[in-house]
Amino acid sequence: MKMGTALIYDEEMTKYKLLWVDPACKIEVPERLTVSHEALVRTGLTDRCVSIPVREATDADILLVHSEEYLEAVKKTPYMTLEDLKEFTLQYGDVYFHPNIYHCAKLAAGAALQLVDSVMTGKVRNGMALVRPPGHHSMRSAANGFCVFNNVAIAARYAKQKYGLKRVLIVDWDIHHGQGVQFCFEDDPSVLCFSWHRYEHQKFWPQLRESEYDNVGKEKGAGFNINVPWNKVGMENSDYLSVFCHVLLPVAYEVDHFGFDSAIGDPEGEMCATPDIFAHLTHLLMNLAGGRLCAVLEGGYNLTSLPQSVCQTVQTLLGDPLPQPANLSAPCTSALESLHCVRSAHRPYWSCLKHAADPPPSDISTKRVKLTEVKEEEKTVTEEEKKSPEEKAWPEPPKRVAPPVRSAAVLPSDVACPEGCKRFSSSEDLDPLIVNKLRENFLQDADDDSDALTALSSLISLTEKMNKNEICNGLALVCDVTMAMMCVVQHVAAALSNRVLVVCVGNGKVPSHITEDGKTLVVQISSEDKEEQKCKYYIPVCLKKGCSDMSGFLQAVFGLLLPLGYEYDPDLVLLVRMPDSEVHDSVWQQLTALLQSFAQGHTLVLMQEDEKACVGPTASCLLGDPAPPLERLQAALPEDVEAMERLRHKLQAAWKLLQTTAPETGGGDERQSHAAPV
Repeated sequence: MKMGTALIYDEEMTKYKLLWVDPACKIEVPERLTVSHEALVRTGLTDRCVSIPVREATDADILLVHSEEYLEAVKKTPYMTLEDLKEFTLQYGDVYFHPNIYHCAKLAAGAALQLVDSVMTGKVRNGMALVRPPGHHSMRSAANGFCVFNNVAIAARYAKQKYGLKRVLIVDWDIHHGQGVQFCFEDDPSVLCFSWHRYEHQKFWPQLRESEYDNVGKEKGAGFNINVPWNKVGMENSDYLSVFCHVLLPVAYEVDHFGFDSAIGDPEGEMCATPDIFAHLTHLLMNLAGGRLCAVLEGGYNLTSLPQSVCQTVQTLLGDPLPQPANLSAPCTSALESLHCVRSAHRPYWSCLKHAADPPPSDISTKRVKLTEVKEEEKTVTEEEKKSPEEKAWPEPPKRVAPPVRSAAVLPSDVACPEGCKRFSSSEDLDPLIVNKLRENFLQDADDDSDALTALSSLISLTEKMNKNEICNGLALVCDVTMAMMCVVQHVAAALSNRVLVVCVGNGKVPSHITEDGKTLVVQISSEDKEEQKCKYYIPVCLKKGCSDMSGFLQAVFGLLLPLGYEYDPDLVLLVRMPDSEVHDSVWQQLTALLQSFAQGHTLVLMQEDEKACVGPTASCLLGDPAPPLERLQAALPEDVEAMERLRHKLQAAWKLLQTTAPETGGGDERQSHAAPV
């Protein structure tokens, strides 16, 4: 990517610790920071980042969020005796103080501000701050949950004040609810706060009624606070992705023009999401706000999975290809109930959720737990479950290997190759059998097939280089996109035995036979009302205004295409811009960027040879540049939304990640079988 990724860290923030016995606080240790930084050094990621020095937050910075009385009280802690510190701590909840914690807390908040300055002034594109103490539990006049000053809240207000930002998005995926952030912004419509957190119907810390899904914000801020409570442990990658696709992304794009803060945190909390999922969540947010993303480490207490998650996040910020998503299954019943509740609660505020299902009954299945069942569960706790969060073992995620070439382009000789792309032509002789097949299947009627054969041969060679991970992605200008699509699909699915996700944008006929064996999934967005869908692997999405309808198009991408793509888990993504697609360039770029979530970034874009103007913007996204911000979106046409909802309902029996409500026959917390082919 053309601009860098900041990394902010200072060893000084490790120089405080718990000085007395407190079981509630013993997991908050300096090693949380040191193991994360050491992992970044060991993997070479620090060398690839732009190091930004830390500064202390000033009184004026801290007073953007906290009261003067609270600040003055904390200022006295460096001079307190041990007994005084204990006494001072007692007035707050689940926190401890140390003679050096005031200094460290100013550094933590200042690090977040340094990151905001670096991103907003264009010194870097994005970045991450490793800070301690965390901040998202601290409130206006109270420390709480290991937190002294609310780092992310201070950063958000600072960004609004100094840079005039009209919108800020805060995404808090720490396993504990960041109530301090919620209380700070609950009546402020300029800050959209999203948090998922372990809740268990108010039985899990901080045990607040305000953490429930129906706390949507107050007064002018109503709708701008999104709580997703997890009411059971064991949530998996698919549960996290479902919430992103069906709640966060549609709402976030509806109110784009963001600055951005992401608070990353405790990735387990007795959840079963793997560290690599945080690479995907980060990537899905990187095209908001023109890519201006500030990640701030908040929680995380497992000293194995925490550094893994930090490394996954930083690699994604740097633009490395994403890993294959691990362990994707159907969302569990409890997650679907939470998703259903959140969508229903926010239905009055967001046009993208207007057709969400009615509120569920109050006695959802996760509440139907008898005391005897709870006691029985307590008796059957395994030895692994007895381990504290910092003791549980996590396997090392697969190594992410970036290919030598990021992007290649198959272009006519009169079209300049975009900077950063490698012009590609078939330099190696293809197998004669493959050449004969190309002639027989696609060039029988051609008088002079030499140019067409060269182009098709180059496409085949390019896909083979991508299959060997020698090239990450590519684009091609071709004389006939349908023929080129058929050529690639036939070779990749048949010869390489790989699964292909084909995304067709615009009107045009897609031969039905390519989806018959399940090795190819086609999703086509167009204005054509196709015949009744007869195959699980061909999914037509009809928009009345076609692909020119930005709102309807994005709703189809988030609610249908992304869940389908994650569940299908392809080996190659083929993005086809059909002739006269009329898709807006900015939406096309967003789609190009989002589709790199799949197949470890192996995406091939096919466009008609008269689409020369699209080559540069498309290549920019393939190279890792963020898509430009969208115009303010209008509500999608009601008839389009209703049609998409009907389609989603029809498909969700076969494609489980399309579900947004728990099955009526559900109960308990069972996961249904995964629908994607073997």
